[in-house]
Amino acid sequence: MIFFTADTHFDHFNIIGYCQRPFSGLDEMNEALIAGWNAAVGPDDTIYHLGDFARRRPEYFLRRLNGRKHLIIGSHDEDLLRLGAYFVEQTPLKETTIQGQRLVMCHYAMRVWAGSHHGSWLLYGHSHGNLPPVGKSWDVGVDVNNFRPLSWGDIKEIMASRPDTDPAEDQSGERTAQAGTRRQGAAPRLTR
Repeated sequence: MIFFTADTHFDHFNIIGYCQRPFSGLDEMNEALIAGWNAAVGPDDTIYHLGDFARRRPEYFLRRLNGRKHLIIGSHDEDLLRLGAYFVEQTPLKETTIQGQRLVMCHYAMRVWAGSHHGSWLLYGHSHGNLPPVGKSWDVGVDVNNFRPLSWGDIKEIMASRPDTDPAEDQSGERTAQAGTRRQGAAPRLTR
């Protein structure tokens, strides 16, 4: 099976208050996140972590978590870069196809992404639920997904409920002035 998550922030005390996580302290949060991960992800499953894994002690957590781990590098993952042995890959952006569906993964949300106008999906983190998805995009961070990874089946179900909105359109369905201008072939004016 294939799973996706982001923004676990293991051992990051301030994230509890910042994101209003329902934990009384680090031990409770860390153990709840580990339990949720391992309840979903088996030892031979694939899991994509879309960044911001741990504040401290990343090896301690990596040893305790199931799955073949892929890291999409986030804004707080400097310590993980030296721990390549724990990951199948470490990359800032991943484009892949799963069961015929084109998928783009990045720690940061994008309003347009590779293939966004042609049916590809975007998974992201970083925003902790504070940035609404556009079109076929979704925040896979733990703060908006019951503190557990999402399966590929979960993602397909979520995307089935998401609009096919072209990301170049605003919420009213009107093309933005900038998008309309670019579609007509006008080059942006550059100033120095």
